[in-house]
Amino acid sequence: MRNIYVVIKKQIKDTFKNKTILIQFILFPLMTVIFENAIEMKDMPEFFFTRLFAVMYIGMAPLTSTAAIISEEKERNTLRVLMMANVKPFEYLIGAGLYVWGICMIGACVMATGLPGETVPAFLGVMAVGFVISVIAGAFIGMWSKNQMAATSLVMPVMMVLSFVPMLAIFNDTIAKISKIFYTKQIMNLLDGIILDGADGIGRFGSIVIAVNAALLIVLFSLAYYKRGLE
Repeated sequence: MRNIYVVIKKQIKDTFKNKTILIQFILFPLMTVIFENAIEMKDMPEFFFTRLFAVMYIGMAPLTSTAAIISEEKERNTLRVLMMANVKPFEYLIGAGLYVWGICMIGACVMATGLPGETVPAFLGVMAVGFVISVIAGAFIGMWSKNQMAATSLVMPVMMVLSFVPMLAIFNDTIAKISKIFYTKQIMNLLDGIILDGADGIGRFGSIVIAVNAALLIVLFSLAYYKRGLE
């Protein structure tokens, strides 16, 4: 626990030095508060921007941040220093993952400020699950990539699919059919069911999709860990 705490403390200091990662944590919560309070349009669904930005936040911030943190430290060989200080690889990964997850949960709490009080616990619970899956995906990309540039090249198309496909599915039936296989789309449906009265949410198929996505990413993460590791 002490080593994990040290890793988290280190990542907090590094984030304030890396403005790119810091902006990712702040951007969507800030946009949610501004848009929900500043924009009113006729026939616009209730809490439209909260639901939209919540899913984009899940598909973007934890994914890109985790991949950037791991790939950057691999490239700079700072992980070797941690290993020499008796910080085990799994301790580093848990610390980095908990840090990203925790910061994202703070952002989710900000996004939930405009929601009805009775929906907030379920909203945060769903966001927590989405963040965990995205952190695992980011860790896989970060470990699989040889350097930060390779990680960026790999994470960008994945981020675009996970973040923007659920949004585009609202306006295009073909994309809506394709988007059903991604966990971010099913999480969007789940949030709709929690926030909106009369929304269907997800059924058995949606739950299976989220579980299969999570299991697949865990397998990929495990393969990357044993094949590439953190060295």
